[in-house]
Amino acid sequence: MRSTHDGDVFSLLQDRLAPALEEVERVLAEQTRDERGVLTDILSHLAQAGGKRLRPLLVLLTAQLGEDEAARTSDAVKTAAVAVELTHLATLYHDDVMDSAPARRGVPSAQMVWSNNQAILAGDLIFSRASMLVADLGPEAVRQHAATFVRLCQGQLNETAGPREDDDPISHYLQVLADKTGSLVAQSARFGAELVGAPASQVDALYRFGDAVGVAFQIADDVLDIASDHEVSGKTPGTDLREGVDTLPILLLRRDEAEGTLDAAGREILDGLAGGLGDDAALAAVVERLRAHDVLDRTRVLALEWSERAKAELDALDEGEVKSALLAFADLLVDRVA
Repeated sequence: MRSTHDGDVFSLLQDRLAPALEEVERVLAEQTRDERGVLTDILSHLAQAGGKRLRPLLVLLTAQLGEDEAARTSDAVKTAAVAVELTHLATLYHDDVMDSAPARRGVPSAQMVWSNNQAILAGDLIFSRASMLVADLGPEAVRQHAATFVRLCQGQLNETAGPREDDDPISHYLQVLADKTGSLVAQSARFGAELVGAPASQVDALYRFGDAVGVAFQIADDVLDIASDHEVSGKTPGTDLREGVDTLPILLLRRDEAEGTLDAAGREILDGLAGGLGDDAALAAVVERLRAHDVLDRTRVLALEWSERAKAELDALDEGEVKSALLAFADLLVDRVA
């Protein structure tokens, strides 16, 4: 359960970290700028559109576990915070091309303004700049960043390929979420703690925390993809459905179908998907049916369960401000759909 105290501590630490976050934002702007000015518009397109900056915040939060006050907001910690956000931004450029997404963060997606080729290359360039920053943190940081990118790509490929015949579709999907989203959140949590010399047991627990909380976040996004309007989420409702991606609510309905427990309303939803969502009216009809179905509540419950799983990993941390703030962080990611 969420504690009001945890939320207060989270707000307090956010305020304390505000100067470091401002510095991260400044460097982020530098890293998405082109010296000649030719590429600045496309490189800074999503960075300027906003975003929650959850991953940099997580780096800075876990760095507060360090005993040396100066190390907690050192250049190395801030560099890691910028690097994880750049890596995240790079994946968004690529995801939007693959999904043919018309909007992101309330603005037209990059490939809609420029082209698929330019959006892909912009993502590549941003990731390359992230890699250059990580190189300043040492060989172990480079290895971890590379391993994270492996998981990011692996998750995207497995999502595209789909489950094998003998795979459980829901388990397959949750692994995709862990790789596509959890991996970078996990690395963000690990980076901060590791850079300030936190004990290995805490670093490992924070990695598992990030992995699970990333899954919770993405399940919550699956709900928001259906339940939120464009003005709230910055994305077109049902984008994944239109691209033929079965998100968790649909997978739950398909499991009901396989088990013979699918209700009439669920049948209408699956029939609507089978009929194709090429036009806006067909997509809107399926989205409205999903909004009225209890499968969205079941998906919300799963998001909360994954958040609780993440919070259980924090038992490895000593009681204090950082642990309380991380508990509140986990709640924050799913409060959007609670």
